[in-house]
Amino acid sequence: MASSEYERRIAARFATFDQDGNGYIDREDFYGAAKALLTEFAVTARSDKGQALYGGAEAFWQGMAGIADRDGDQRITREEFVNGAVKRLRDNPDRFAEIARPFLHAALDVADTDGDGAATVEEAGRVLKCLGVPEDLAGPAAAALDADGDGKVGEAEVVPAFARYFTVPE
Repeated sequence: MASSEYERRIAARFATFDQDGNGYIDREDFYGAAKALLTEFAVTARSDKGQALYGGAEAFWQGMAGIADRDGDQRITREEFVNGAVKRLRDNPDRFAEIARPFLHAALDVADTDGDGAATVEEAGRVLKCLGVPEDLAGPAAAALDADGDGKVGEAEVVPAFARYFTVPE
């Protein structure tokens, strides 16, 4: 892949995390994503699902900060993201999957409105929109996550796909 294409893809992934658009990733971006999901699915922050989602957001933030926040200022700049997180995670996508898993598990639980242990493709699309995926791409992306075609999206499908999306090759 041409370097400019790689840079473009990395910039898009950085923007996905930078929920408030202030030019860096911090804890508030993860909490903002959690709040958006809870609002979308009308789940209260104090509920068990809400607490699990905020706990997952905190764990995800801590994992990302541990990998990428090289100067310890509790913010991940685009440069830190590109040079730290992406390169280190590309070398070990399973590590990325593991730091993301608590948040993704809780997000799917919030989206699982019928309580059957998986989100529908439509619910998964709503999650993706809350996480910053453009509306015209969220539905097709959610459908692509349904690897077995059962109309449901579970953790076993989401976690590896999430890791693949963020651990792009050069």
